[in-house]
Amino acid sequence: MDPTDPISLLLPSVLLMSNGLELVLGFAAIGGLLLLSGLVSGSEVAFFSLTPNDYEEMEQENNPVRGILYELREKPRLLLATILIANNFINIAIVLVSEIMLSKIFPDALFANWARTVHESVNFMRQFSEAELSNAIGFLITVIGVTFLLVLFGEVAPKVYASYNKVKLATRMAGPINFLMRVLHPIASSLVQGASFIERRLENHTLDAAAASQEDIDEAIDLTVNADDGGDENQRQDVDILKRIVKFNNVTVRQIMRARGDVVAVESKIDYQQLIAVVRESSYSRIPVFEEDFDKIKGILYVKDLLGHRHEPPDFDWIHLVKEDVLFVPENKKISDLLKEFQTEKTHMAIVVDEYGGTEGIVTLEDVLEEVIGDIQDEFDEEEEIVYQRIDELNFVFEGKTMLNDVYRILKIPAASFEPVKGEAESLGGLVLEILGRIPEAGEEIAFDGYRFQAMSVNTRRIEEVLITLPEPPESDTPSAH
Repeated sequence: MDPTDPISLLLPSVLLMSNGLELVLGFAAIGGLLLLSGLVSGSEVAFFSLTPNDYEEMEQENNPVRGILYELREKPRLLLATILIANNFINIAIVLVSEIMLSKIFPDALFANWARTVHESVNFMRQFSEAELSNAIGFLITVIGVTFLLVLFGEVAPKVYASYNKVKLATRMAGPINFLMRVLHPIASSLVQGASFIERRLENHTLDAAAASQEDIDEAIDLTVNADDGGDENQRQDVDILKRIVKFNNVTVRQIMRARGDVVAVESKIDYQQLIAVVRESSYSRIPVFEEDFDKIKGILYVKDLLGHRHEPPDFDWIHLVKEDVLFVPENKKISDLLKEFQTEKTHMAIVVDEYGGTEGIVTLEDVLEEVIGDIQDEFDEEEEIVYQRIDELNFVFEGKTMLNDVYRILKIPAASFEPVKGEAESLGGLVLEILGRIPEAGEEIAFDGYRFQAMSVNTRRIEEVLITLPEPPESDTPSAH
């Protein structure tokens, strides 16, 4: 046998290893690590694919791990960070073990022989030394082999399996992932905080750029009107409509919806007389109907359908009049898309839901149109004024449900004043909750960037009244000219 033949170089090494446990243990270690990598990768798909219906089914089946799954669901960022960290540690271990195994299976002389053959037969390879080619061949074999194993058995196959067996895999991996989350908590929390910091910085830059461009467009519209020497009320209304049209594509459903606490809805169990009383008191043409609580919307009742049943007894079965084809929309949906959906579905009302399927409120076609043409008043609408009290130049009392946009307008402060801390809040009470992180005690004060907020009236569920104290204006040494 030719001593330079690759087979003659490879065979003794394989035979030597086969007599010991190194080969068996090495492949067993790689197989075990690939299994762990697949389980961790698949659990990512399983956990984040669970729907509210899946959780409800586990509740009905009295699944013992549902409590752990609820805990994991409340910490999605930490859960994802833990899975990614664990998966990367396992993949690094696979690479290291594979490198050791390949170095034992393939001797350096074999790579040197292959490198010599390539060096002699390929012209442009002669610029590299045989040692460099030998190292490159070994590196390529390791990378290609390990990458194939990781992608197939550590990523693709597990995630395909998890997409079809999400509940089964999630329940089995809930305990191990919960344990990993506790072990890797320092690293995972640091990763989450770092990502949140970068996200806030990028978001602030994006908001600043968007605000700047918005201000430029508004200024251009104002300059156009002034250039035309127009200043009457009709032209001002046209300018306002133009500005609203420019903003239209950036407004989300959450910004215009009516929050669930302010929605007039009825339970399906009430009798007909109670229903008529709610209809007369509210004067709305459409009323949501729910079962047990507002998160379980059954349908929408059109008041016009009651006209033929005005004299029915209290036990009249009015439920059959409810329209069950309800339109549900996420709170972050753009109202430009919602308008198209209203047109397609030929409906005027939608139920706004959060990421877990809970009801956040309602939004109507009228709410969308008002974002362009301003408030629409009909014969049943009362004149809605923003309820607030001006105590002095710096102190104002608002209702907690007052929208932040209205607060900005009344106080004449920049719209980005509370952007770093407002989070998802759209109301003044929500802003205070975001800053404090809990419901404050009555009379408790919170300060931010020179502004002071005092919770004047608080109940167990919301902040009812807030006192805002504006920053003291800077003192000027030069008197203002009159």
